[in-house]
Amino acid sequence: MAVSVEIPREYGYVVLVVVLYTFLNFWMGFQVGKARRKYKVFYPNLYAIESENKDAKLFNCVQRGHQNSLEAMPVFFVTLLVGGFQHPIIAAGLGVLYTVARFFYFKGYSSGVPENRLKIGGFNFLALFGLIICTASFGIHLLIREVL
Repeated sequence: MAVSVEIPREYGYVVLVVVLYTFLNFWMGFQVGKARRKYKVFYPNLYAIESENKDAKLFNCVQRGHQNSLEAMPVFFVTLLVGGFQHPIIAAGLGVLYTVARFFYFKGYSSGVPENRLKIGGFNFLALFGLIICTASFGIHLLIREVL
């Protein structure tokens, strides 16, 4: 049996958060490009080798900050977009928190001291957990609607 899902008007906020995060991702990519030139780490090398580059750790921290954000992006986007059907304002708010926290996560990582990524950046985990709850709530709502 098919279930129809109505997209609430407020879902536009959810979509705008996706756009905001996309801009953050582009910005992080540009920072990696600048670090490649600064620390002389050229393609196709993903990371610098410490025995060959005295600035390897500094570059690798910039690269890793972006790479980690790319790795987490599918989970963020799916939970934001799906959870936003049921709770668009909450999901959008959590999405903004996630995006801001990811900015600080990247800045902290890029400092060359990886532990700095969690000072403010650690709030991204709290936001993601909230988005997982929103998504689970949407799934439960669909199942209950189907039964009733």
